[in-house]
Amino acid sequence: MSKLLTVRTKSGSISFQVERRTVVVFGLLLLVSLLLFIGSLSVGSTFIPPHDVIKQLFGYGTGEYDFTINTLRLPRVLLAFMVGAALGVAGLILQGIVRNPLAAPDIIGITSGGSVGAMIFIVYFMGVVSITWLPFAAIIGAGLVSIVIYLLAWNKGVTPIRLILIGIGVTAAMKAFVTMMLVLSDMAVTTKSYLWLTGSLYGAHWQDVYAMLPWVAISIPLTMLMAQTLGVKELGDDIAQGLGVKVQMYRFALLFTSVALAGSAVAFAGGIQFVGLIAPHISRMLVGRSYTSLVIVSSFIGGIIVVMADIVARTAFLPLDIPAGVFTAAIGAPYFIYLLYRNRNM
Repeated sequence: MSKLLTVRTKSGSISFQVERRTVVVFGLLLLVSLLLFIGSLSVGSTFIPPHDVIKQLFGYGTGEYDFTINTLRLPRVLLAFMVGAALGVAGLILQGIVRNPLAAPDIIGITSGGSVGAMIFIVYFMGVVSITWLPFAAIIGAGLVSIVIYLLAWNKGVTPIRLILIGIGVTAAMKAFVTMMLVLSDMAVTTKSYLWLTGSLYGAHWQDVYAMLPWVAISIPLTMLMAQTLGVKELGDDIAQGLGVKVQMYRFALLFTSVALAGSAVAFAGGIQFVGLIAPHISRMLVGRSYTSLVIVSSFIGGIIVVMADIVARTAFLPLDIPAGVFTAAIGAPYFIYLLYRNRNM
């Protein structure tokens, strides 16, 4: 039996092939996501039986759990999945552009730049400017820091390891700047900002979900349209140009998309770390190196990681609600050290 599955319209205007293994992986990830979704709505300070959750979602509930599910848990779960999906795809893009498995938004400084932009907005403009501008502040911060990192790493070209090392240094500088703003701010702002910077989904509202949705709904499909370019770019700029790829234009478009995804994730969930590093690696183990498939799988894996981390964060130490970023960092930091050791001769 062929390993490839052919999908073709009757007119033949649309035709493509996909590996059967990839279809199976998509199905399993969708099933895991649905089960995790129901489980996340069930567990908490009050346990709700899964069948009652399903009834409530389809409008057949008694109304007993309406507030707990629709107001407290559902927006938080949806936001967690979108944040994870955004970080997973942002990391995949960076690893493709830089051609380095160590690249991730939080490692090379993009997330830190977004944190600075968001912190400046929270400290100096919150209450003066509408909260809907917070994602733009985070994206502007992430974009400016990305440009600085790229320029500092440039020396007759940019080598992957130089970009990573410069990014780590700039990340440290950005964290120092954020710490200074926390020290100089009011106590109430400092407490809220510190929890947010750790990577917390506490207090997620429907307005956060609606504000985050356009960034994910536009950026991820846009990445899929440029996915084949990422595959060609892995062969090197010279070969990509020889094949007719406008390398600089696509590099800028992909970098901008990665910044938009990472910046929006930072704006709504704070500094959740290492998801952009881990998700693409797991995705490659599952479906190989086809970037069209990797975009979808990375978004699922990233979403699953953040939702699982958030479940543990809000249930393991009741009545405390621990930031989800604590648990993603606990998993991701050792994995980053392992990757750094494995790629020490790059």
